Amino acid sequence: MNREPIRPTDDRRAALRRIAGVVAGAVLSSGCAGYRFGNLQLFRPDVRSVHVPIVESDSLRRGLGLRLTEALTREIQQRSPYLIAGETTADTVLTARITTDRKHVLAENINDDPRELQFDLAVEATWATRSGAPLMQRIQLKIDEDVAFVPEGGQSMVTAQQELIDGIAKQIVDQMEAIW
Repeated sequence: MNREPIRPTDDRRAALRRIAGVVAGAVLSSGCAGYRFGNLQLFRPDVRSVHVPIVESDSLRRGLGLRLTEALTREIQQRSPYLIAGETTADTVLTARITTDRKHVLAENINDDPRELQFDLAVEATWATRSGAPLMQRIQLKIDEDVAFVPEGGQSMVTAQQELIDGIAKQIVDQMEAIW
């Protein structure tokens, strides 16, 4: 094997290329210093914590407000950088109220037994600072959502309600994202 010896100029060129690459990388990445990555860019940087009181409910169905409160806190913890805090320590307050809930029969058999049902839920939500300044795009957010379920297929009203509650919690947290 006949190899030429490496000349010192080749080593210098390789070293200069490495140094130039490191400097170029540092210069290029310094321009991105103010960027936020991941889900942090979707939410307001000036808010650090949220208080979610128990959701009030005008419904006669027991437990819907508590289940929506649990879904909201779970969704905020999973998707946002905000911490759930107590009333006295939170930067902001997210309040919600279930205004209506209805169950409709969509399909019946010849004996008038329900075969497919629909459950509707309407919620008003407000997100504001502790001083009362609104943080959502709209002061009162009205969400009307429905879900159909088939009792014969093994679905129950409780599972339909939970699917609906999870969807509403997701929509409310979507509204908490920063305005572009």
